[in-house]
Amino acid sequence: PGCPRVAAVCVYPDMVATARAAVEGTGIQVASVATAFPSGRAGLPVKLADTAAAVAAGADEIDMVIDRGAFLSGRYLQVFEEITAVKEACRRSDGRPDAHLKVIFETGELQTYDNVRRASWLAMLAGADFIKTSTGKVAVNATPPVTLLMLEAVRDFHAATGTQVGVKPAGGIRTTKDAMKYLVMVNETLGDGWLSADWFRFGASSLLNDLLMQRQKLTTGRYSGPDYVTVD
Repeated sequence: PGCPRVAAVCVYPDMVATARAAVEGTGIQVASVATAFPSGRAGLPVKLADTAAAVAAGADEIDMVIDRGAFLSGRYLQVFEEITAVKEACRRSDGRPDAHLKVIFETGELQTYDNVRRASWLAMLAGADFIKTSTGKVAVNATPPVTLLMLEAVRDFHAATGTQVGVKPAGGIRTTKDAMKYLVMVNETLGDGWLSADWFRFGASSLLNDLLMQRQKLTTGRYSGPDYVTVD
């Protein structure tokens, strides 16, 4: 019961209202994967409708995935304009804060480190509030080298513009010890200002279970097993 809460729960757009009701009053945010997640294979009107539906249902955050086909074909302006359009769809007309936009690159498909850095700058210039490595649905997801590149891009973008952007490595981070290495990387690259859930997140679907077992070990001196903590 004393374990800190997650920053957000992430659901598909049709489940936003259900999640919103479930976490009401807890301070936990509701994020929604939109824009034809995880493939990104849909026309822009469909992606915008997907986003608008999630925002209208109460999503605090939208996770969009870029069109990797357009990016890898060199159609950078198309990707930029799509991100700006989704960012606009995150706006609310009722006075409530706009939904934050997390832009997913699917770095395992971007082929080169240069492409990862290029995608990072493109997304930040287009208005991303967070840049995120992966959907967690492909063979290669977050890795330390790719995350370091994104952290350095965020550092350089902040130095050039004064705008702070968050970073989220997702997929493939399964142990608490691995997560600590990422936190050291954030501290050494960006500093204490990014060491909060407002500016740095993990995709914790697998990580959370190991973290709970590690906390139980610290409390009891013994590791729990899958009978006590769900390992899925």
